[in-house]
Amino acid sequence: MSVQAWAIFALFWVLFVTTPGPNAVNCIANGMAHGLPRALLGVLGILTQATLFLSLSAAGITALIATAPALFASAKLLGAAVLIWLGLRGWRNAAIAVAPRSATGASIYGRAFLIASVNAKSVAGYLAAFSQFVEPGVPISRQMWAIFPTALTITALSYSTYTALGAWLGRLALGAVMNTRLRQALALCFLLYGVLLGLSALA
Repeated sequence: MSVQAWAIFALFWVLFVTTPGPNAVNCIANGMAHGLPRALLGVLGILTQATLFLSLSAAGITALIATAPALFASAKLLGAAVLIWLGLRGWRNAAIAVAPRSATGASIYGRAFLIASVNAKSVAGYLAAFSQFVEPGVPISRQMWAIFPTALTITALSYSTYTALGAWLGRLALGAVMNTRLRQALALCFLLYGVLLGLSALA
């Protein structure tokens, strides 16, 4: 991969992972609920998903999924259902004034991995990365040495920042009313993403 191709890919990836979406909302929610150190397990879940999707994209799997409209639409509807369910559950739990139950590290990690995996934006982003920025005349294995560390580093920095933002908001939300409003806003974001994803699958 040439330096120019790498720079273009890096810029694309910055825009891809910093644009607010379900992953960012989940990171903010984790930071608010669990504090920065523990919430970073969610970033680890996103990085695991990114590693998996990068590998599948390099193997051509995401391109294959994109060429099967029915399969891709089904995946979108599944993702929409998950996001809507998370939004409804978050809205219901936002008004609970009692101290929240301590989530296990595995649940924080697993939830982040699930949200990242069902997000259709992920498939579209990885497909774009490998269809637009991979040089056809160069073996894909050689280009992975540039693509993997670049993508994973930018991803880690972006979602760690969102998680830190959530932790900061959590410290600000000292009053029960403000805390409830913030949690309801995050729940509405999940609902909105889910509805939009569902509508795009049915279009």
